[in-house]
Amino acid sequence: MTLTVRVVAPDKTVWDSNAEEVILPSTTGQLGILTGHAPMLTALDTGVMRVRPGKDWISIALMGGFAEIEENEVTILVNGAEKGDAIDKEAARTDYTEAEARLGRAESGDSLQEKIQAKQALKRARARFQAAGGAI
Repeated sequence: MTLTVRVVAPDKTVWDSNAEEVILPSTTGQLGILTGHAPMLTALDTGVMRVRPGKDWISIALMGGFAEIEENEVTILVNGAEKGDAIDKEAARTDYTEAEARLGRAESGDSLQEKIQAKQALKRARARFQAAGGAI
C-alpha cells in the first residue's frame, strides 16, 4: 500500500503522485509519514520535504504551510514550493550566502523587523539550497 501525496502551492501543484514514505518539516521538528499513519493536521515550517516514491528520495523546498494526513492521503498546502531538481544549485548557494550576510548586518542593527525578515529570508534560501542538493 502507498500514500497519495499532493503538494499544492498557490500558483501550481508541485507534486501529485504516490509515495512509500514522506518526511515533512513540521514546526515541531521532522515528521515521518508511512502508510497507516494516524489522522492529523500539522503546521509546516520553511524547510525541505523528502518524498520516496520508490527507491530514491526526492527533495522539495517548502515555504511554510499545513499538512493533513488522513486515510493514506497526505495533502500539503504551502505558501510556495520547488522541486529540488528544478533549482539551480549554484544560484541557490549564492542566495544562501547573501542571506547569511544580510542576517549578519541585520543583527548588528536596531530594527527588529529587519532581523525577522532576514531570518525568514535565510530559512527560505537554506531550504532551496538543501533541496537542490547543497550541504550546509
